[in-house]
Amino acid sequence: MPSGDKVPMAVRHEDVRTLLSSPASSRNLREPGLPRMVNGTTVEDDPAALINQDPPAHTRYRRIMQGTFTPRQIERWRPRAAAIANELIDTAGREFDVVTGFALPLPARVICEMLGVPMDRYAQFREWTEVFLSTSEANAEARGEGYASFMAYAGELIAEHRARPGDDLLDLLIAARDEGDRLSEDELTNMVFTLILAGHETTASIIIRGMFRLLSHPEQYADLVRNPELLEPAVEEILRYEGPGGNGLLRRATADIALSGGVVQAGVVVLPNPAAANQDPEVYADPRRFDIRRFVEGEAGGKAGGPPPAHLSFGYGTHYCLGANLARMELQEAFRALTTRLPDLRPQEDPADIRWSSDGLIYRPLRLAVKSG
Repeated sequence: MPSGDKVPMAVRHEDVRTLLSSPASSRNLREPGLPRMVNGTTVEDDPAALINQDPPAHTRYRRIMQGTFTPRQIERWRPRAAAIANELIDTAGREFDVVTGFALPLPARVICEMLGVPMDRYAQFREWTEVFLSTSEANAEARGEGYASFMAYAGELIAEHRARPGDDLLDLLIAARDEGDRLSEDELTNMVFTLILAGHETTASIIIRGMFRLLSHPEQYADLVRNPELLEPAVEEILRYEGPGGNGLLRRATADIALSGGVVQAGVVVLPNPAAANQDPEVYADPRRFDIRRFVEGEAGGKAGGPPPAHLSFGYGTHYCLGANLARMELQEAFRALTTRLPDLRPQEDPADIRWSSDGLIYRPLRLAVKSG
Protein backbone atom coordinates (compact mmCIF):
# COMPACT_ATOMS: atom_id res chain seq x y z
CA MET A 1 0.00 0.00 0.00
CA PRO A 2 1.12 3.65 -0.30
CA SER A 3 1.42 3.51 3.51
CA GLY A 4 4.12 0.84 3.20
CA ASP A 5 1.84 -1.83 4.70
CA LYS A 6 1.58 -5.15 2.87
CA VAL A 7 -1.75 -6.92 2.38
CA PRO A 8 -2.98 -9.78 0.19
CA MET A 9 -4.97 -8.58 -2.82
CA ALA A 10 -7.88 -10.40 -4.44
CA VAL A 11 -8.00 -9.94 -8.22
CA ARG A 12 -10.38 -12.60 -9.57
CA HIS A 13 -13.97 -11.57 -10.22
CA GLU A 14 -15.34 -14.44 -8.11
CA ASP A 15 -13.03 -13.70 -5.18
CA VAL A 16 -13.68 -9.96 -5.19
CA ARG A 17 -17.44 -10.58 -5.22
CA THR A 18 -17.06 -13.05 -2.35
CA LEU A 19 -15.10 -10.56 -0.25
CA LEU A 20 -17.46 -7.68 -1.00
CA SER A 21 -20.53 -9.70 -0.03
CA SER A 22 -19.25 -11.87 2.85
CA PRO A 23 -20.73 -11.12 6.30
CA ALA A 24 -17.21 -11.77 7.62
CA SER A 25 -15.73 -8.96 5.51
CA SER A 26 -15.64 -5.88 7.75
CA ARG A 27 -14.93 -2.24 6.97
CA ASN A 28 -13.94 -1.54 10.58
CA LEU A 29 -10.21 -0.82 10.25
CA ARG A 30 -9.91 1.36 13.33
CA GLU A 31 -8.06 -1.04 15.61
CA PRO A 32 -4.46 0.10 16.29
CA GLY A 33 -1.82 -1.57 14.15
CA LEU A 34 -4.04 -2.64 11.29
CA PRO A 35 -2.74 -2.06 7.73
CA ARG A 36 -3.89 1.17 6.14
CA MET A 37 -4.06 2.42 2.56
CA VAL A 38 -2.22 5.66 3.43
CA ASN A 39 -0.67 7.17 6.55
CA GLY A 40 -2.34 9.96 8.47
CA THR A 41 -6.02 10.76 8.90
CA THR A 42 -8.40 9.26 6.34
CA VAL A 43 -12.14 8.67 6.12
CA GLU A 44 -11.47 5.15 7.48
CA ASP A 45 -10.94 6.72 10.91
CA ASP A 46 -14.54 7.92 11.17
CA PRO A 47 -17.06 5.37 12.53
CA ALA A 48 -19.99 7.54 11.35
CA ALA A 49 -19.03 7.19 7.67
CA LEU A 50 -21.38 4.88 5.76
CA ILE A 51 -18.50 3.06 4.03
CA ASN A 52 -17.03 2.12 7.44
CA GLN A 53 -20.15 0.63 8.95
CA ASP A 54 -21.05 -3.05 9.14
CA PRO A 55 -24.53 -4.50 9.66
CA PRO A 56 -26.71 -3.87 11.58
CA ALA A 57 -25.64 -0.20 11.80
CA HIS A 58 -24.98 -0.11 8.05
CA THR A 59 -28.36 -1.72 7.32
CA ARG A 60 -30.13 0.97 9.33
CA TYR A 61 -28.21 3.76 7.56
CA ARG A 62 -29.01 2.40 4.09
CA ARG A 63 -32.67 1.87 4.99
CA ILE A 64 -33.05 5.51 5.96
CA MET A 65 -31.36 6.57 2.72
CA GLN A 66 -33.05 4.14 0.31
CA GLY A 67 -35.58 6.60 -1.12
CA THR A 68 -33.09 9.39 -1.74
CA PHE A 69 -31.04 7.93 -4.59
CA THR A 70 -33.69 6.01 -6.53
CA PRO A 71 -33.66 6.23 -10.34
CA ARG A 72 -36.81 8.37 -10.14
CA GLN A 73 -35.16 10.92 -7.82
CA ILE A 74 -31.99 11.04 -9.94
CA GLU A 75 -33.91 11.41 -13.22
CA ARG A 76 -35.18 14.78 -11.98
CA TRP A 77 -31.63 16.07 -12.44
CA ARG A 78 -30.93 14.63 -15.90
CA PRO A 79 -32.12 17.71 -17.85
CA ARG A 80 -29.95 19.96 -15.70
CA ALA A 81 -26.89 17.71 -16.11
CA ALA A 82 -27.43 17.73 -19.89
CA ALA A 83 -27.77 21.52 -19.91
CA ILE A 84 -24.56 21.99 -17.92
CA ALA A 85 -22.68 19.62 -20.25
CA ASN A 86 -23.80 21.60 -23.26
CA GLU A 87 -23.00 24.94 -21.60
CA LEU A 88 -19.45 23.71 -20.94
CA ILE A 89 -19.03 22.69 -24.58
CA ASP A 90 -20.34 26.09 -25.70
CA THR A 91 -17.74 27.77 -23.50
CA ALA A 92 -14.87 25.44 -24.38
CA GLY A 93 -14.61 26.30 -28.05
CA ARG A 94 -12.88 24.12 -30.63
CA GLU A 95 -9.71 23.41 -28.65
CA PHE A 96 -9.80 22.66 -24.92
CA ASP A 97 -8.58 20.47 -22.11
CA VAL A 98 -11.18 17.81 -21.29
CA VAL A 99 -9.90 17.68 -17.68
CA THR A 100 -10.30 21.33 -16.67
CA GLY A 101 -12.77 22.47 -19.33
CA PHE A 102 -15.34 19.69 -19.05
CA ALA A 103 -14.78 16.62 -16.86
CA LEU A 104 -14.02 18.34 -13.55
CA PRO A 105 -16.59 21.17 -13.72
CA LEU A 106 -19.50 19.02 -14.97
CA PRO A 107 -20.02 16.72 -11.95
CA ALA A 108 -18.90 19.51 -9.62
CA ARG A 109 -21.62 21.83 -10.85
CA VAL A 110 -24.22 19.05 -10.78
CA ILE A 111 -23.46 18.01 -7.20
CA CYS A 112 -23.20 21.64 -6.07
CA GLU A 113 -26.66 22.38 -7.47
CA MET A 114 -28.07 19.15 -6.05
CA LEU A 115 -26.76 19.97 -2.58
CA GLY A 116 -27.27 23.73 -2.72
CA VAL A 117 -23.53 24.41 -2.49
CA PRO A 118 -22.51 27.82 -3.86
CA MET A 119 -20.09 27.40 -6.75
CA ASP A 120 -17.81 30.02 -5.26
CA ARG A 121 -16.74 27.32 -2.76
CA TYR A 122 -15.76 24.94 -5.56
CA ALA A 123 -12.08 25.96 -5.64
CA GLN A 124 -11.87 25.38 -1.88
CA PHE A 125 -13.26 21.87 -1.89
CA ARG A 126 -11.20 21.01 -5.00
CA GLU A 127 -8.14 21.87 -2.90
CA TRP A 128 -9.41 19.80 0.04
CA THR A 129 -10.17 16.88 -2.26
CA GLU A 130 -6.76 16.85 -3.91
CA VAL A 131 -4.99 16.84 -0.54
CA PHE A 132 -7.34 14.25 0.92
CA LEU A 133 -6.90 11.83 -2.01
CA SER A 134 -3.12 12.26 -2.14
CA THR A 135 -0.97 9.26 -1.23
CA SER A 136 2.12 11.40 -0.65
CA GLU A 137 3.68 10.99 2.77
CA ALA A 138 4.38 14.74 2.74
CA ASN A 139 0.63 15.37 2.73
CA ALA A 140 -0.22 13.15 5.72
CA GLU A 141 -0.65 16.09 8.13
CA ALA A 142 -2.36 18.27 5.51
CA ARG A 143 -4.76 15.39 4.81
CA GLY A 144 -5.98 15.49 8.39
CA GLU A 145 -6.38 19.27 8.31
CA GLY A 146 -8.19 19.12 4.96
CA TYR A 147 -10.55 16.43 6.23
CA ALA A 148 -11.39 18.48 9.34
CA SER A 149 -12.02 21.61 7.25
CA PHE A 150 -14.11 19.68 4.73
CA MET A 151 -16.26 18.16 7.48
CA ALA A 152 -16.67 21.54 9.20
CA TYR A 153 -17.94 23.03 5.95
CA ALA A 154 -20.37 20.13 5.50
CA GLY A 155 -21.71 20.88 8.99
CA GLU A 156 -22.16 24.57 8.11
CA LEU A 157 -24.03 23.62 4.95
CA ILE A 158 -26.43 21.39 6.89
CA ALA A 159 -27.08 24.18 9.42
CA GLU A 160 -27.87 26.62 6.58
CA HIS A 161 -30.37 24.18 5.06
CA ARG A 162 -32.02 23.56 8.42
CA ALA A 163 -32.49 27.33 8.79
CA ARG A 164 -33.72 27.81 5.19
CA PRO A 165 -35.08 24.49 3.91
CA GLY A 166 -35.74 23.93 0.21
CA ASP A 167 -36.23 20.87 -1.98
CA ASP A 168 -32.72 19.93 -3.09
CA LEU A 169 -30.86 16.70 -2.30
CA LEU A 170 -29.52 17.94 1.03
CA ASP A 171 -33.03 18.79 2.18
CA LEU A 172 -34.09 15.24 1.26
CA LEU A 173 -31.20 13.86 3.32
CA ILE A 174 -32.13 16.01 6.33
CA ALA A 175 -35.74 14.84 6.07
CA ALA A 176 -34.91 11.17 5.36
CA ARG A 177 -36.21 8.82 8.00
CA ASP A 178 -37.26 5.23 8.59
CA GLU A 179 -40.29 4.97 10.91
CA GLY A 180 -39.12 8.01 12.86
CA ASP A 181 -35.42 7.08 12.82
CA ARG A 182 -33.23 9.74 11.22
CA LEU A 183 -29.57 10.07 10.41
CA SER A 184 -27.48 11.41 13.27
CA GLU A 185 -25.70 14.72 12.82
CA ASP A 186 -22.37 12.92 12.28
CA GLU A 187 -23.96 10.58 9.72
CA LEU A 188 -25.50 13.51 7.86
CA THR A 189 -22.21 15.40 7.83
CA ASN A 190 -20.37 12.32 6.55
CA MET A 191 -22.91 11.80 3.80
CA VAL A 192 -22.53 15.39 2.57
CA PHE A 193 -18.75 15.01 2.66
CA THR A 194 -18.95 11.73 0.73
CA LEU A 195 -21.30 13.17 -1.89
CA ILE A 196 -19.11 16.21 -2.53
CA LEU A 197 -15.94 14.09 -2.66
CA ALA A 198 -17.23 11.15 -4.70
CA GLY A 199 -19.81 13.23 -6.53
CA HIS A 200 -17.23 15.22 -8.42
CA GLU A 201 -13.74 13.65 -8.28
CA THR A 202 -14.67 10.01 -8.87
CA THR A 203 -17.17 10.74 -11.65
CA ALA A 204 -14.81 13.26 -13.25
CA SER A 205 -12.00 10.70 -13.33
CA ILE A 206 -14.21 8.23 -15.21
CA ILE A 207 -15.20 10.91 -17.73
CA ILE A 208 -11.51 11.71 -18.28
CA ARG A 209 -10.42 8.08 -18.51
CA GLY A 210 -13.41 7.24 -20.70
CA MET A 211 -12.60 10.03 -23.14
CA PHE A 212 -8.96 8.98 -23.17
CA ARG A 213 -10.03 5.44 -24.08
CA LEU A 214 -12.52 6.56 -26.75
CA LEU A 215 -9.99 8.92 -28.33
CA SER A 216 -7.43 6.10 -28.30
CA HIS A 217 -9.99 4.09 -30.32
CA PRO A 218 -11.31 6.70 -32.79
CA GLU A 219 -13.30 4.06 -34.68
CA GLN A 220 -15.32 3.42 -31.50
CA TYR A 221 -15.87 7.13 -30.89
CA ALA A 222 -17.17 7.34 -34.48
CA ASP A 223 -19.38 4.28 -33.86
CA LEU A 224 -20.90 6.02 -30.84
CA VAL A 225 -21.45 9.20 -32.86
CA ARG A 226 -23.28 7.24 -35.58
CA ASN A 227 -25.24 5.07 -33.15
CA PRO A 228 -26.38 7.06 -30.11
CA GLU A 229 -28.35 4.02 -28.93
CA LEU A 230 -24.95 2.60 -27.90
CA LEU A 231 -24.59 5.25 -25.21
CA GLU A 232 -25.73 3.18 -22.23
CA PRO A 233 -23.72 0.04 -23.07
CA ALA A 234 -20.72 2.24 -23.93
CA VAL A 235 -20.87 3.79 -20.45
CA GLU A 236 -20.97 0.30 -18.91
CA GLU A 237 -17.87 -0.71 -20.88
CA ILE A 238 -16.11 2.49 -19.85
CA LEU A 239 -16.99 1.70 -16.24
CA ARG A 240 -15.71 -1.88 -16.64
CA TYR A 241 -12.52 -0.93 -18.43
CA GLU A 242 -11.68 2.32 -16.64
CA GLY A 243 -13.55 2.10 -13.33
CA PRO A 244 -13.48 2.67 -10.49
CA GLY A 245 -10.34 4.77 -11.04
CA GLY A 246 -8.57 3.37 -7.98
CA ASN A 247 -7.81 0.02 -6.39
CA GLY A 248 -10.73 -0.37 -4.01
CA LEU A 249 -11.15 -0.31 -0.22
CA LEU A 250 -9.53 -2.56 2.36
CA ARG A 251 -11.54 -5.17 4.26
CA ARG A 252 -10.78 -7.01 7.51
CA ALA A 253 -11.79 -10.65 7.82
CA THR A 254 -13.69 -11.30 11.05
CA ALA A 255 -13.74 -15.04 10.30
CA ASP A 256 -11.99 -17.26 7.76
CA ILE A 257 -13.15 -16.50 4.19
CA ALA A 258 -12.58 -19.18 1.54
CA LEU A 259 -11.52 -17.85 -1.88
CA SER A 260 -10.53 -19.67 -5.05
CA GLY A 261 -6.88 -18.80 -4.37
CA GLY A 262 -6.88 -19.81 -0.72
CA VAL A 263 -8.29 -18.81 2.66
CA VAL A 264 -8.19 -15.29 4.06
CA GLN A 265 -7.78 -16.00 7.75
CA ALA A 266 -9.71 -14.20 10.48
CA GLY A 267 -8.00 -10.96 11.45
CA VAL A 268 -6.25 -10.46 8.10
CA VAL A 269 -6.77 -7.20 6.20
CA VAL A 270 -7.18 -7.80 2.46
CA LEU A 271 -7.70 -5.62 -0.62
CA PRO A 272 -10.49 -6.77 -2.97
CA ASN A 273 -9.53 -5.02 -6.22
CA PRO A 274 -12.58 -4.28 -8.44
CA ALA A 275 -10.42 -2.87 -11.24
CA ALA A 276 -8.59 -6.18 -11.50
CA ALA A 277 -11.84 -8.17 -11.25
CA ASN A 278 -13.21 -6.19 -14.20
CA GLN A 279 -10.32 -7.58 -16.29
CA ASP A 280 -10.72 -11.25 -15.30
CA PRO A 281 -10.25 -13.46 -18.42
CA GLU A 282 -12.31 -16.19 -16.76
CA VAL A 283 -15.31 -13.86 -16.89
CA TYR A 284 -14.85 -11.45 -19.83
CA ALA A 285 -13.88 -12.46 -23.35
CA ASP A 286 -10.58 -10.80 -24.26
CA PRO A 287 -10.87 -8.45 -21.25
CA ARG A 288 -8.08 -6.09 -22.36
CA ARG A 289 -10.07 -5.29 -25.50
CA PHE A 290 -12.04 -2.07 -25.12
CA ASP A 291 -15.38 -2.63 -26.86
CA ILE A 292 -18.35 -0.27 -26.49
CA ARG A 293 -20.57 -3.06 -27.88
CA ARG A 294 -19.58 -5.57 -25.19
CA PHE A 295 -22.71 -4.93 -23.11
CA VAL A 296 -25.11 -4.66 -26.06
CA GLU A 297 -27.86 -7.25 -25.72
CA GLY A 298 -27.07 -10.23 -27.93
CA GLU A 299 -23.35 -9.46 -28.17
CA ALA A 300 -20.90 -12.04 -26.82
CA GLY A 301 -18.85 -10.09 -24.33
CA GLY A 302 -18.57 -12.76 -21.67
CA LYS A 303 -16.54 -15.95 -21.55
CA ALA A 304 -17.53 -18.74 -23.96
CA GLY A 305 -19.63 -16.42 -26.06
CA GLY A 306 -22.23 -15.65 -23.41
CA PRO A 307 -23.40 -12.27 -22.09
CA PRO A 308 -20.92 -10.52 -19.78
CA PRO A 309 -21.65 -10.30 -16.07
CA ALA A 310 -21.99 -6.89 -14.45
CA HIS A 311 -18.76 -5.05 -13.71
CA LEU A 312 -17.77 -4.35 -10.11
CA SER A 313 -16.89 -0.66 -10.46
CA PHE A 314 -19.73 0.29 -8.10
CA GLY A 315 -18.89 -2.55 -5.75
CA TYR A 316 -21.12 -5.45 -4.80
CA GLY A 317 -23.21 -6.56 -1.83
CA THR A 318 -24.18 -4.38 1.11
CA HIS A 319 -21.74 -1.59 0.21
CA TYR A 320 -22.84 -1.28 -3.42
CA CYS A 321 -22.37 2.40 -4.30
CA LEU A 322 -25.31 4.47 -3.11
CA GLY A 323 -24.62 7.04 -5.86
CA ALA A 324 -24.46 4.55 -8.76
CA ASN A 325 -27.64 5.90 -10.39
CA LEU A 326 -26.32 9.47 -10.16
CA ALA A 327 -22.92 8.53 -11.59
CA ARG A 328 -24.45 6.61 -14.50
CA MET A 329 -26.77 9.50 -15.35
CA GLU A 330 -23.91 12.03 -15.33
CA LEU A 331 -21.65 9.78 -17.42
CA GLN A 332 -24.41 9.22 -19.97
CA GLU A 333 -25.09 12.95 -20.31
CA ALA A 334 -21.38 13.77 -20.50
CA PHE A 335 -20.68 11.37 -23.36
CA ARG A 336 -23.99 12.18 -25.05
CA ALA A 337 -23.06 15.88 -25.17
CA LEU A 338 -19.52 15.25 -26.40
CA THR A 339 -20.43 12.79 -29.16
CA THR A 340 -23.48 14.80 -30.29
CA ARG A 341 -21.91 18.26 -30.26
CA LEU A 342 -18.34 17.31 -31.21
CA PRO A 343 -18.57 14.36 -33.61
CA ASP A 344 -15.05 14.91 -34.99
CA LEU A 345 -13.33 15.32 -31.61
CA ARG A 346 -9.71 14.13 -31.58
CA PRO A 347 -6.65 14.42 -29.33
CA GLN A 348 -4.09 17.15 -29.86
CA GLU A 349 -1.23 14.83 -28.94
CA ASP A 350 -0.40 11.15 -29.16
CA PRO A 351 -2.34 9.38 -26.37
CA ALA A 352 0.84 7.46 -25.56
CA ASP A 353 2.51 10.74 -24.54
CA ILE A 354 -0.23 11.88 -22.14
CA ARG A 355 0.94 12.17 -18.52
CA TRP A 356 -1.07 10.50 -15.76
CA SER A 357 -1.36 11.29 -12.05
CA SER A 358 0.95 9.25 -9.84
CA ASP A 359 0.42 10.32 -6.22
CA GLY A 360 -3.30 9.92 -5.61
CA LEU A 361 -5.84 7.25 -4.75
CA ILE A 362 -7.53 7.99 -8.10
CA TYR A 363 -5.50 7.55 -11.29
CA ARG A 364 -6.21 9.65 -14.39
CA PRO A 365 -4.66 11.78 -17.14
CA LEU A 366 -3.49 15.14 -15.81
CA ARG A 367 -4.40 16.87 -19.08
CA LEU A 368 -6.34 15.73 -22.16
CA ALA A 369 -6.11 18.37 -24.88
CA VAL A 370 -8.59 17.89 -27.72
CA LYS A 371 -9.79 19.73 -30.81
CA SER A 372 -12.69 19.57 -33.23
CA GLY A 373 -13.56 21.14 -36.54
